Amino acid sequence: MKDVKNNMKILQYITIIFLVLFSSKEILAQKDSITLQRKTRSLVRSGNELYAKKQYTDASVAYQKALGNNNRYDKASYNLGNALYQSKNYKEAVPQYELTAETATDKFTKAEAYHNIGNAMMEQKQYQAAVDAYKNSLRNNPTDDETRYNLAVAQKLLEKENQENKDDQNKDNKDKDNKDKDDQNKDQKKDDKDNKDGDDKDKDGDGDKDKDGDGDKDKDKNKDPKKDDKKDPNQKPKPQQGKMSPEQIKQLLESLNNEEKKTQKKMNAQKAKGEKVKQEKDW
Repeated sequence: MKDVKNNMKILQYITIIFLVLFSSKEILAQKDSITLQRKTRSLVRSGNELYAKKQYTDASVAYQKALGNNNRYDKASYNLGNALYQSKNYKEAVPQYELTAETATDKFTKAEAYHNIGNAMMEQKQYQAAVDAYKNSLRNNPTDDETRYNLAVAQKLLEKENQENKDDQNKDNKDKDNKDKDDQNKDQKKDDKDNKDGDDKDKDGDGDKDKDGDGDKDKDKNKDPKKDDKKDPNQKPKPQQGKMSPEQIKQLLESLNNEEKKTQKKMNAQKAKGEKVKQEKDW
């Protein structure tokens, strides 16, 4: 019985020691957390002082250190966004405002974060993103007249941008159509020139033919029918000069007359051969 009591006392001592140790760790953790929070707030206050002096770069460094201690400290992220905005680092400011909008627990803080996102987007001429941000701000704070005014300005600029883009697109399409028409006209002119050159070449060829035909005609004129044409098989042998009978003279005249008709017929055939045949153009 005595041993049981001793064991109970020992167990109680162990429990007490465990509780003391656990409580000490918890107390130390709480103290560390409180110390860290104080340090974080001190960094934010330091950043605010620098911000008020317009030392935005140094203020940004202080806010970034504060977020290093607590990355979900919405006041530090919001103020860092403002410092970056004042330094004209609009692109870098937007993620800080987005973090604030995500972590903030009250609607007014969210509304301010979205409002500033809209301002940063306006500075970057991203009007559609600005319109969306101002609308989100008004959803959280519908009574903010400044946000409503900025939204109207952003919508006007967006409408103007869309119209300019549309005009540019129409101009590009018109220029493309004009270019296509010019190309078609150039091709048509080239085809017309090629066809004209072909016709001129044909005319030159026909002229040569006519020339050749005339040459044949001239040649035929100088040609002695007595030498080229075959003798009439019915014609009797010619007597020696000075001894031709009347009948022989008559036959000679008839033969010459026949040869002249044949020559004239041949000349007419050559002339007809040289005439150009007119053809319809295929354009």
